[in-house]
Amino acid sequence: MAKKQQTSKTPPVPPLFVFALRNVTEAAARIVYDTIGRGQRDESNALAAAAMRSELTKLPISATIVAGDAYKDVSNVSSSLYNGEQIGDVDGHLKFDIAVDPVEGTGYLAKGMTNAMAVIAMAPKGTMFEPGPAFYMEKFVGPKEAEGKIDPEAPLEDKLKILSDVLNKPITELTVFVLEKPRHDDLIDRIYKAGARTALYPAGDVAGALMAAIPDSGIDALVGTGGVPEGIISACAIRAMGGVFLGRIDPQLATERAAVKAAGMDTKTWYRCSDLVKSDQVYFSATGITTGLLFSGIERKNGLERTETLVISGASQERQNLTTYHQFTGEVQASEPEVENA
Repeated sequence: MAKKQQTSKTPPVPPLFVFALRNVTEAAARIVYDTIGRGQRDESNALAAAAMRSELTKLPISATIVAGDAYKDVSNVSSSLYNGEQIGDVDGHLKFDIAVDPVEGTGYLAKGMTNAMAVIAMAPKGTMFEPGPAFYMEKFVGPKEAEGKIDPEAPLEDKLKILSDVLNKPITELTVFVLEKPRHDDLIDRIYKAGARTALYPAGDVAGALMAAIPDSGIDALVGTGGVPEGIISACAIRAMGGVFLGRIDPQLATERAAVKAAGMDTKTWYRCSDLVKSDQVYFSATGITTGLLFSGIERKNGLERTETLVISGASQERQNLTTYHQFTGEVQASEPEVENA
């Protein structure tokens, strides 16, 4: 009789994993609170990246940063979570790809402005799109009612008409999130001419993307060009929640165009959620730093520090908003993750 071959299986992710993941974004958000409105863009990003790295090493994972806040050839990787960085125990049982932005909206955090957050998404190893040197991505995000009905190549006006039809509301009642950047001036003008409203924010396209997918959020769609890591992060969350995410590599800087071309990357193809993350087993966490569309920012009062965090688990297809009151004595100390080693 032939001997039965032994096969190894990856152990299941512990059910409390997503709640341990919130420690990563909460630690990053809390540690940069004192940099809000102080012009400390680089300092805040370095602090948040270090806090995230420290918390990630406490999780029972072996992970690779696929889409981070710096490309792998940066000169000072210590201040970033960079593409290709290995996190955790290389022999860890739970193997993940990571997309992360320690501080989304660093420049606007430095000015004390809206929508800054710490955010991370994780998916099984080998399932995330690797953006290489690409930094910018054109995006269209909408509600689940529009799934399969939006042609990414269609003019914006046609997309708004389809949204109007599937949501059963006039175009004049649609609100479209757009980053308020000079590159979007023509896009914004076309939205106005079509009759729709805009929600213009200087930063925060992860928040805008999630709001576009969440029912009755007040945002019906997101359009325009933003960061690639933020796009992949948003695609992970929307894959778990349901909704439309379409993205196309759209380099904006001369150096980026040259690097993307040298890497042989496709700048014409539109990618869907299933192209950017090829698994439903995604985990997402975001914590507000300054008040914006999705969260209230961090508040300190009477020895307590309040955070608001959104966690999403693709395994259960649940999303939860968590308000947590942390003891605060002048030094941020993240709580220990309540996750058993698998």
